[in-house]
Amino acid sequence: MLYHAYELQRSWMNSVSSIASISSSVMANPANPFAKMGMMSMTANALDVFAHATADYGKPAFGITEVDVDGTVWPVIEATVVNRPFGDLKRFRLDGVEDDRPKMLIVAPMSGHYATLLRGTVERMLQKFEVYITDWADAKTVPMHEGHFDLDTYIDYLTEFLEYIEAVKPGQKTNRRPHMLAVCQPSVPAFATTALMNQHKSPAAPATLTMMGGPIDTRESPTSVNDHAMKRPIEWFRNSVIATVPMKYRGAGRKVYPGFMQLSAFMSMNLQSHMMSHYEMFKHLTAGDDDSANATKDFYDEYRAVCDMTAEFYLQTVEEVFQKHSIPNGTFEHKGEVVDLTQITDTALLAIEGERDDISGIGQTKAALKLATGLSEKKKRYYMAEGAGHYGIFNGSRWRTKVAPVVEEFVAAHS
Repeated sequence: MLYHAYELQRSWMNSVSSIASISSSVMANPANPFAKMGMMSMTANALDVFAHATADYGKPAFGITEVDVDGTVWPVIEATVVNRPFGDLKRFRLDGVEDDRPKMLIVAPMSGHYATLLRGTVERMLQKFEVYITDWADAKTVPMHEGHFDLDTYIDYLTEFLEYIEAVKPGQKTNRRPHMLAVCQPSVPAFATTALMNQHKSPAAPATLTMMGGPIDTRESPTSVNDHAMKRPIEWFRNSVIATVPMKYRGAGRKVYPGFMQLSAFMSMNLQSHMMSHYEMFKHLTAGDDDSANATKDFYDEYRAVCDMTAEFYLQTVEEVFQKHSIPNGTFEHKGEVVDLTQITDTALLAIEGERDDISGIGQTKAALKLATGLSEKKKRYYMAEGAGHYGIFNGSRWRTKVAPVVEEFVAAHS
């Protein structure tokens, strides 16, 4: 009944949001003779903020049409090159630029948000790379006959995507292997995929793997997210946060961890901060600073656009990553095969952490470098982004000016 109750609430809130939006537009309309009188303008701004806070958000578009590279603006071509039930592989390349640039696979989190959350990551990487990104599907849109999706399937998808990228060589002068960059949660399956491909001597094994704010070993500097996952048995999660997709969706009957529940959890972690952001938005609107107000709106348009993940993937991640610590303990398996991290001998590893990351604590990603004991120290690097929170390591000015150059330098050194 959980999902059905949410749908009822969402329908009601959509109506309320629409009424607030229309009322705000009428009150602020220049044709309204009372628009600038008394409390009319302030009320219109308050309704605008309320309408935005209660609106329903669908999947956003990447919308990357051009990129500035060293002062030259290049058009960007976006295409879906591999289509799979639970996620597609998208490619971004510069129109008119030779396809001889290094290829970078960005692995987006499957954690309640769409891959468009990494729009800024893609834009910055396009300056040096032909960029591919995993575009994960909303689980409630995947019909039951398409089967299940868990960590094993996730690793299979990454392997297939890397093999596809390695095989694409139009106009390529040298046979260069792809590079992989994993943001947050996918650091675990990306790390496991890299180990397996090294173990099997795959020619498509990534030349470099960059892990950013990933929960490789959550015993290091545990955060409130880690504590929440470790304090309760797996059955609590199975009985408390798993819901069934309603009949109105294509994935009707599928067991999922709903995106709206994850969003509620993240919002509650920093509720005061989110409330202050909306209050600041109201003040910007009142002061006529539309640019600042729109910047806040753009962030929340993306942040509140959420999707569901399959129950089996979510529960397996909680159990293996946060409770059993299977990766650092050396017991993580892929379809019955133990993932031997010591077999990583040919893929250079870069671990990036944010000094103020409140989701993946300091040391959790760096742990990957210690676990890859078979890799030369020359192929390992650690970087801590000073002053950066979780989102700051892959989005915003710190990412563009501080973190991205480190990634580019590391990739260039190990291409």
